[in-house]
Amino acid sequence: MPRNVPTFAELLAGCRRSAVHLETRDVYGVAEEDADFAAWRGGRKYDLDDRASWWNSFHDAVADAVARGVVMRRARVVSEPVSDYIRYEHSCTPQNIAAGEDVRWLPRRLASDLLIPGNDLWIFDDSLIRFSLFDGDGRFVADVMEDADDVVKRHAEAFEAVWDRAIPHHDYRI
Repeated sequence: MPRNVPTFAELLAGCRRSAVHLETRDVYGVAEEDADFAAWRGGRKYDLDDRASWWNSFHDAVADAVARGVVMRRARVVSEPVSDYIRYEHSCTPQNIAAGEDVRWLPRRLASDLLIPGNDLWIFDDSLIRFSLFDGDGRFVADVMEDADDVVKRHAEAFEAVWDRAIPHHDYRI
């Protein structure tokens, strides 16, 4: 495993064909999202037409990659009924789609026969994985890189199995 972990923006900037993201947690305790999550819980709704109110550097990186021809897909495996955090993510997903991502949702009850990776991950160009490690409360711990061909292949196959069964965002109701 390589030791140096480039930033997401650096990894995406070097990406040429595809970037896929698998999310498997029902709750995330990411400090950068605390204020936004609290505002959403307080009733704030997102206006997609007011791009300046929500567009950020992540959306820039995604839009730039998509403009270069990178196909970006995100699959979320979720328990139902969904957590408040997943409701929040669902409400923000049109932002990801506006930036160029394709997003799908897989209810955990439909995933019992699938082998799901133990950690969230990004796979870049089917050759490099960035695992995101979280503690039990959903707080980010570290990113870990992996480029062993057999590990990348297994995780890419797991992502595809989830993706094939998952429900497109516009059809997934919570």
